Amino acid sequence: MSTAAPRNPSIAGLAAAMLEAPARCGATRVVLIDGPAGSGKTTLAERLGKALGAQVVHADDMYEGWTGLPVLWDILGKRILEPLSRGEKAGFEGWDWAASARAERIDVLAADAVVIEGVGVAQRAARKHASLVLYVDAPWPERLARGVARDGESMRAQWEVWQCAEEEFLNAEGTLQASDVVVDGLAPVPDAW
Repeated sequence: MSTAAPRNPSIAGLAAAMLEAPARCGATRVVLIDGPAGSGKTTLAERLGKALGAQVVHADDMYEGWTGLPVLWDILGKRILEPLSRGEKAGFEGWDWAASARAERIDVLAADAVVIEGVGVAQRAARKHASLVLYVDAPWPERLARGVARDGESMRAQWEVWQCAEEEFLNAEGTLQASDVVVDGLAPVPDAW
């Protein structure tokens, strides 16, 4: 019996799994990368998107501020996944956090693969469109430290409020349990084995 800690998958392995999976969103293979804020989703998405030559779409552009999690489906589903599944043009106006308003249009191109990352993107309604669902996790103290390092100490209270909302949302959606792969956000994700 091995006592070795489980290893994260490699980027090459995730890309291969994605390309082997059937397209479930029209002709587009969609990978949804979910998990709590500060766990490492964006970094993983950028690396996987590069490996796949795929567009990376961020939920931070979809939310309507810090209270936008409950309305995520209005953009994710109605403006991205459903149009792509019908072979139609997809896109939305990204959220400008400084202006608290919708701003520049972000087109989501029908392609062989699209990577969508952010808290809540692998909610139940979205999973039927996904070829692969990844869940990235890390302990709360580390996630908070990353968030404060990125956004500044003045945002600590907002991060704490968000943590409660995201935990409730992810638990209600059963996201962790429905994921194809769970990634340890504290451990390295190698390029290849």
